[in-house]
Formats: sequence, C-alpha cells, structure tokens
Amino acid sequence: MTTAVCPGSFDPVTLGHLDLIERARALFDEVVVGVAHNAAKRALLDVETRRTLLVDAVAGIPGVRVEVVPGLLAEFCRDVGAVAVVKGLRGGADFDAEHPMALMNRHLTGVETVFVVGDPRLAHIASSMVKDVARHGGDIAGLVPDGVAAAVRSALVTPNPSPSGGTP
Repeated sequence: MTTAVCPGSFDPVTLGHLDLIERARALFDEVVVGVAHNAAKRALLDVETRRTLLVDAVAGIPGVRVEVVPGLLAEFCRDVGAVAVVKGLRGGADFDAEHPMALMNRHLTGVETVFVVGDPRLAHIASSMVKDVARHGGDIAGLVPDGVAAAVRSALVTPNPSPSGGTP
C-alpha cells in the first residue's frame, strides 16, 4: 500500500484543498492529511479546530485520514510510512515557494514531492484570501466546505490568542 501526505496549515480548509486531497487519493492508496503549523503565519483557527474541520470535510473520501504534524514534515512522513508529499500548485509563485521545501524534505528523509496542478476553477481560492473576505463581511460559503464558514466567523469574533494557532 502506498501512502502520501498532503500537508498544509489549512487555516481554513478550502474547496481547493479538498480538490487536491481527492486527486491525491486517486494516485495513492492512502492519504494522510497533515495539519501543520506555519511559523511564518499567525493562525486564525487553532490546530484542533483545523483538524476537526478537515476530519468532517474528508469524511466521505475513503482512504483519507487527518493527523496533526507535531514537528518536521519529513519526520512525520517517515513516521506514517509515506512515500511522497503531495502539494498543489496554482501557479509559478506556488512552485517557487514549494521547490526548496521539496528539496529539503528529500535531503532529510528521501521522501519525494509530487506536484499536482490545481483545478483552474479553484485557482483563485487561497486561505489567506478567504480570511480577508470573511474579515470584511463577505460570504465565503462557496469557497470552503460546509461548516467552515461558521467556524471562521466565530474565530473572527473571538481571535486566537496564540500567534501559532496552538497553545502558548
């Protein structure tokens, strides 16, 4: 059985993320969605909320499970027996950001990164833009899975006190 990891901060999970997860599942026997902390970003949703929203979002996709990445992605991949990391690319800027990480993950543990070109119909959806639309009162329901819009609205009313989105 081949296992791949689909990592991300998923703050919040979007329809673009779900498209990537479904397409990764078509390529691999099992997909582990890894909810990770991005030190360069201040998370709106805490890690457990992001994990729960993802569990609900992927409930109908057999062979997909969700776990929190506790440290280095390369070590997480080794721990879950993954042969690859699957990352989505919306454009050249995504490749420029992902390429050095792919090389580092391969250097650390030998795990390869598979880049999947995003669906052009979803290319405009990014978590950061979804949060910005929501902050300004816009409707994000058509951009995120069911239940996510309410969680985002709630988090905007009561912001996450931790810059990492986890516990301090």
